Amino acid sequence: MIQVSETAKKRVILLMEDEGFDATKDYVRVGVKSGGCSGLSYELKFDDKIGETDKVFEDNNVRIIVEKKSFLYLAGTVLEYSGGLNGKGFVFNNPNAQRTCGCGESFSL
Repeated sequence: MIQVSETAKKRVILLMEDEGFDATKDYVRVGVKSGGCSGLSYELKFDDKIGETDKVFEDNNVRIIVEKKSFLYLAGTVLEYSGGLNGKGFVFNNPNAQRTCGCGESFSL
């Protein structure tokens, strides 16, 4: 399961509306791809379709889909949003990551 903090939930809903998605019907797609300074990087986008190999979750009224391969890397992750002085953006607190890069956008196991 992937959890969504209250601040991330608020930001997700605003961004979904800005991009023409409906948070009550559509999904946040979370994934992992090769790349970044530590080997793997996070992907986050909106989607209105569920694929055959997607896992579907809901936390804090946010509907999340994760492709089965990515879920192995993301189980237990908490999606947060930081708007502080060090920059704005979504933050993945991933208990599976053994090493992360300085910017927090990539990791390795």
